[in-house]
Amino acid sequence: MAKTLFGTDGIRGTANQEPVTAETALAVAMAAGAQFTRGEHRHLVVIGKDTRLSGYLLEPAMTAGFIAAGMDVVLLGPMPTPAVGWLTHSLRADLGVMISASHNPYPDNGIKLFGPDGYKLSDEVEARIEARIAEGTAGYRAPSEHLGRARRLDDAAGRYIEFAKNTFPKELRLDGLKVVVDCANGAAYKVAPTVLYELGAEVVPLAVEPNGLNINKDCGATATAALQSAVVAQGADLGIALDGDADRTILVDEKGAVIDGDQVMGLIARSWSRAGALTGGGVVATVMSNLGLARFLEGAGLALHRTPVGDRYVVEEMRARGCNLGGEQSGHIVLSDHTTTGDGLIAALQVLAVLIGEQRPASEVTSVFTPLPQQLKNVRFNGGAPQEDARVQAAIAEGEKALGAEGRLLIRKSGTEPVIRIMGEAEDEALLSQVVERIADAIAEAAGPGG
Repeated sequence: MAKTLFGTDGIRGTANQEPVTAETALAVAMAAGAQFTRGEHRHLVVIGKDTRLSGYLLEPAMTAGFIAAGMDVVLLGPMPTPAVGWLTHSLRADLGVMISASHNPYPDNGIKLFGPDGYKLSDEVEARIEARIAEGTAGYRAPSEHLGRARRLDDAAGRYIEFAKNTFPKELRLDGLKVVVDCANGAAYKVAPTVLYELGAEVVPLAVEPNGLNINKDCGATATAALQSAVVAQGADLGIALDGDADRTILVDEKGAVIDGDQVMGLIARSWSRAGALTGGGVVATVMSNLGLARFLEGAGLALHRTPVGDRYVVEEMRARGCNLGGEQSGHIVLSDHTTTGDGLIAALQVLAVLIGEQRPASEVTSVFTPLPQQLKNVRFNGGAPQEDARVQAAIAEGEKALGAEGRLLIRKSGTEPVIRIMGEAEDEALLSQVVERIADAIAEAAGPGG
């Protein structure tokens, strides 16, 4: 059953335009409520959101939909995505919802759904919800006497703060470390600085004044320049950049250099493997992860298992293989001993634990492998499938031949934005740049005006 509403990470688009409208949010809530009605007990759904202005549009629409379907609603307010997954399971809820467009700018928003186990829904379940919407939701209305109720969980932030602190080794503290944390004016703007402070760090908070319009704007995991400057200016030991819903992190060492998700996975894998804590004999990552990570893990006797892009696919593979570490180069790090999805703050805490244990600067500790030169380029398009055009396919074939067996190309349509993503790796950086540019030009030509 094909999906058209859900992408690689839930539903996403421009707020107040389909599919991110109050009408669709209401329908999704009613259909999802029907999908997860399981018996005669009072059914419960947990709803969190980030700090976008449009959260005020989608949250009440979804609340109304669930109430109409006969489900009680617990509202968390601004809360990281991983906190929603954890609280869904902790509260024994039947369903969890995160209203967020993650790292996208404020005009966008989206809907992510979690099952009662706290994990994101599978493609199959999302397709069933879409089918219910297509059939019409009138049949899912509960009798008047069975309508749900809504309430706010006033201590949601406090619960998550304690949970996050308990993932940090109990014998350690962050005393003596200075940490700059960029919260992207997003969902973690209160909880992240508090966790670090209560663990003993000297905390310098950035982008912690959300106004509904400034989430991810020149800050956070996708725009680290301000964090890099602040780390150096403050003489900090580490910088932590979260994205809008705090399910990913990009770190910055004391010299201002960026540490991506591949290096974080390599560092944690080595640390956990030495301690006998790594399960499954390896790490799960996506096709975007650098070949240098694969070589590093192989040298340590560990495997790298690749999946399609999307932390949900990483989690599914981790569960299938019994691995407790996985993630994405972009900073989604999944530590399944603690969380059901990527958690930027908890991943950063694991890195801080290694810094304390090794008593060396972050620039030394976090550079665990030398990455192959990698280039990423996005080409916008207005519809269709320009990557399938004969001109594009010819450019890709020529590029693969030029790079040879030691190179790698990946061209894919984004599941969250109207762009074609081009990724290339090769030892010869100049040749790689030429290949990527030729493919980008071919896609732009195939996409036509406005593409």
